[in-house]
Amino acid sequence: MNFEQEIQTLLSSKNFLIYVLTEEEERLEHNLNYISKKIFQQNLCIWDFIDGYNNNPNYKNKAQKNPLQALENIQKIEYEKTKIFLFKDFNFFINDFSIIRKLKNLNKWLQLSNKYIFISSSDLQIPNTLKEYITLIKFPLPNKLEIKLELDRLHQILKIKYNIPIESLAIAYKGFSINRIRQSILKIALNEQKQLYILDNILEEKQQIIRQTNILEFYKSHKNLDDIAGLKHLKKWLKVRKNAFSQQASNYGIAIPKGILLLGIQGTGKSLSAKVISAEWQIPLLKLDVSKIFAGILGESENKIKKMIDICEQIAPCILWIDEIDKIFNKHNNSTDSGTTNRVNNIFLTWLSERNSHVFIVATANDLTNLPIEMLRKGRFDEIFFVNLPTFQERINIFQIHLKKVRPLTWYKYNIYYLSQISKNFSGAEIEQAINEAMYNAFYDNREFITLDIIHSLKIIIPLAFIHETNILKLQKWITSGKIRLA
Repeated sequence: MNFEQEIQTLLSSKNFLIYVLTEEEERLEHNLNYISKKIFQQNLCIWDFIDGYNNNPNYKNKAQKNPLQALENIQKIEYEKTKIFLFKDFNFFINDFSIIRKLKNLNKWLQLSNKYIFISSSDLQIPNTLKEYITLIKFPLPNKLEIKLELDRLHQILKIKYNIPIESLAIAYKGFSINRIRQSILKIALNEQKQLYILDNILEEKQQIIRQTNILEFYKSHKNLDDIAGLKHLKKWLKVRKNAFSQQASNYGIAIPKGILLLGIQGTGKSLSAKVISAEWQIPLLKLDVSKIFAGILGESENKIKKMIDICEQIAPCILWIDEIDKIFNKHNNSTDSGTTNRVNNIFLTWLSERNSHVFIVATANDLTNLPIEMLRKGRFDEIFFVNLPTFQERINIFQIHLKKVRPLTWYKYNIYYLSQISKNFSGAEIEQAINEAMYNAFYDNREFITLDIIHSLKIIIPLAFIHETNILKLQKWITSGKIRLA
């Protein structure tokens, strides 16, 4: 259901006081005026604190800086034909007792007169005494069709040439307000260099928008599947679903992939996999900063998780990366926080089950036993993969990948076969650490590092596998039982 249909449904079902959450005041005004003309053949009537009523020459500036008088004016004879009133930023006055009483008194009159009050605000501030009277809705950011129409309009005005298909441009601008799109296109139109790299510029702007939320981090990744050694089952699974968010896939009737849960000890490539999926599928990667979710006053965490969900759905298609999800949504740690963790869990789990947006979740975990059983139920994630310690052949590939990065011309001179033999139970991160340690020591001695330096580093590193041996054995049993898949 789009916004116009939602408003028509609300008006038909006799909702007379409607509170609209939005930061796009101008676009909301335009849409409501269109709806008012379409249904009632009348213009929208608008009030704000500074200018009062400002869209009717007969009543211009009435009720300036007087919100109570603004409400009283609705009942006057000169507004008899007007059906829809928009009160901008009225949230700043709605907690005043006189305003609360007036809105309650108006409610019955609005029903008899078939008139409707819309309150626009970027913040939710509905007093408890008015919750029975007011209907809350959110004004969505422009969809792909609206963005395409705006891009066409700007193309006609600015005579700008888009060097990529407008369909791709519209997808890139998902999550932008119309005003931000206009500002972005204007900057691009004034700079020929930006026109050549239009998608890169949009990505940078999107990164700034997400950073301002203070909840999510935007990650740019240039990794690909070749940067991951092994994990052949996971790689195949990802390749098969590479174009699952495309229009062709939608036309084919393919179900939208929901996400994967990656299990394994630290350093086995779980986080790298999230970055690789983003680069391979060519969709944005957002990382949830959990410390920001649970920081703040009581009740704020629930609002933040809802805001996170809104952001992801607005800029979809995207990948949401939740690192170490077992430490966030832990069934053992919600007894001393007044139920905050439990409420956040419920919001997130409900979204996991019910969402139909193009948001693909990549969650990583070190320990499956700490997660609530509801999170592991089928339908939350498409698959649960265990990222095991690398095999002998995979360790050969890992040494090759890291040595090629630091010694692209001489990597083959190192005895990779022997190094892979003596590094059993080492994770990919620990192998990289051993190479870095060998380089530090050789650099200190003012010489080139050799195989012996890496051997020495491997001998002094204690792999995490020895510490987490019991947990690894437990996960390996789950694989044999068929409960989780080997990556």
